[in-house]
Amino acid sequence: MSTTNLPSAGDWIRGITIRQPWATCILAGKNVENTPAHWPWRGWVLIHAGKAKPDPTLLRDPLVATAIRGRELHRGAVIGVARLTDCHLAQGPEHCTSPWAQRGAHHLVLGDVRELPLPLPATGALPTWRPTPDLVALVLQQLPDLRP
Repeated sequence: MSTTNLPSAGDWIRGITIRQPWATCILAGKNVENTPAHWPWRGWVLIHAGKAKPDPTLLRDPLVATAIRGRELHRGAVIGVARLTDCHLAQGPEHCTSPWAQRGAHHLVLGDVRELPLPLPATGALPTWRPTPDLVALVLQQLPDLRP
């Protein structure tokens, strides 16, 4: 797919860096990412697995262990994309029923998650970052039907 008809990379897609095992859990169905602050961005995001080693105690959590079973925990790479559809402050289980939602956090609500067949090494940043056109082009080679 040609990227010549798309808006510039930073205008329609952003990157978010997420520690492992949470980044891989998103690929396996984790639909809420917890964050300490509200995010105004809505739209497509690159799921970037941070370079830090995962906390071993998290890997033993039953919810996490089930989600990551049989999956590699890539680090320092874009491993997928998702559509960020909402960000709201935790308001109790009656408002956000996801088992991944933490009390006292803002919840990034993710949908349309797509895993990249081949992780793309990349440098991320916090909280969100604008991907380079070259990185977006590499993502679109693997997901040619992705549209702004």
